Amino acid sequence: MSPRKDETADELRAYDLRIIQSLDGYRFSLDPLLLCDFAGVGSKGRIIDLGTGCGVIPLILAGKFPDASLVGVEFQEGMAGLAARNVALNGFQDRIEVVCDDILSLARRFPVSSFDLVTANPPYRKPGSGRISPKAGRDLARHESTAGLADFLAIAKYLVKPAGRICFISHPSRLAEFIHCACELKLSLPRLRMVHGTASTAATMFLAQLAKGRKADTLVEPPLFVHKEQGGYTDEVERILGTREM
Repeated sequence: MSPRKDETADELRAYDLRIIQSLDGYRFSLDPLLLCDFAGVGSKGRIIDLGTGCGVIPLILAGKFPDASLVGVEFQEGMAGLAARNVALNGFQDRIEVVCDDILSLARRFPVSSFDLVTANPPYRKPGSGRISPKAGRDLARHESTAGLADFLAIAKYLVKPAGRICFISHPSRLAEFIHCACELKLSLPRLRMVHGTASTAATMFLAQLAKGRKADTLVEPPLFVHKEQGGYTDEVERILGTREM
């Protein structure tokens, strides 16, 4: 399976994956790799990724956890088709299902408490905020459309088992809203980690783990720094990317 003229095929060598992406549309960044590393401890059973895009998160988690079965949900038809192609390209058709649907409809598709892990890298911009991208697909991936952050959290609570985990990555500007919505849904926050470009810059993202049906004190983990002050990736990010020499 080869990419089309308007696509590229990019290698994630650390995970032995090839990912086809649109040349000019939305392309994944470091965020899903950070989320998979954050969420990956002890992941097994059934996993669902909300807003899966090209399918990179289910593909990484499928490689990390050979006993897991996975679902990627994407409401853009073109992106869902691309995710399905990537699943086939990497030979995971028997373990990863790609569903083209709005997350607001998932309660009609899956029974309550169906999954051991729910992941999401939802659009972090509210409608009308930020610069509108001229590239097809990028604006929909970055800006909320039919579903907002509260909707992502509500369906994540519905889908996850009481003993399971919900793991999100989002922008710090949404952190207060994220915590408020989680409290409204009676979701506890066992883990929180801020992501910084360097040790001297403000946070650019946050990683959060939520739990349903149990109380938990919040552990604020040491910050994750992406780059060294003198340039180049930090050792932790090189480990996640698989580029660190042992």
